[in-house]
Amino acid sequence: MSQPAPMITRDGRFAYEAAGAPDATPLIFLHGIGGAARAWRRQLVTFGSRFRAIAWDMPGYGGSAPLPSVSIAALADALQRFIEQLGATSPVLVGHSIGGMIVQKWLVQSPKLARAVVLAQTSPAFGKADGDWQKSFITARLGPLDRGETMKSLAPSLVKELVGENPDPSGMELARECMASVPEASYRAMMLALIGFDQRSTLKDISVPTLLLSGSKDNNAPAPMMAKTATYIPSAEYTELAGVGHLANLERPDAFDEALGRFLNSVATKA
Repeated sequence: MSQPAPMITRDGRFAYEAAGAPDATPLIFLHGIGGAARAWRRQLVTFGSRFRAIAWDMPGYGGSAPLPSVSIAALADALQRFIEQLGATSPVLVGHSIGGMIVQKWLVQSPKLARAVVLAQTSPAFGKADGDWQKSFITARLGPLDRGETMKSLAPSLVKELVGENPDPSGMELARECMASVPEASYRAMMLALIGFDQRSTLKDISVPTLLLSGSKDNNAPAPMMAKTATYIPSAEYTELAGVGHLANLERPDAFDEALGRFLNSVATKA
């Protein structure tokens, strides 16, 4: 597979990778907390023949400048700036994990700008800021760093905890590489940005075609929760990938691409 060259937006703020004709429909991929633009390279190749497939490095990742203050709202604003810098009109957005949370927040401020969205292995809420589950989640992920571990030393165990049954070996290698390269400051800031996130009340207002994509073995965004979330979004579709954990596009790229391709075909038919 040829490696796309990293690119930078005109304002120098955002790094990204892309494939496909510049005038094709934009298909923008947003990675999770332990990811990077390059985590989507398989999808850039798969969908670059039909779309302008674009993978964003979130602020503080890769060549993208960090934000002065990190929150889901600030990340949604940064996404809008990125889209404007690309000159992307009517994009399809695919947000994984925290990337899906950013898409949900972005939809509140830009409800009509997207052609369609895919919320992949994500949640509409992280829950109470002082909830026991939320506290234990943050502590489990930041505690090892507090004790002197590094992202590089933690990457193998973090990735292993996220995946399901029989993941693709090359995908797992890329997942570990992405996780190891996340700056510790960015990882900490993104984890803390989850606290208090709650878009459940705005699900009913999502007015663009929406696919919710889950993995049956995903403990971070459990499939039953995602299936329930789909019922609150008008005309949402729900797809569950059997045996898949939290990193579907890397664990089972063929199954992920097939599910995404079906949805994109249905959106094109309706357009």
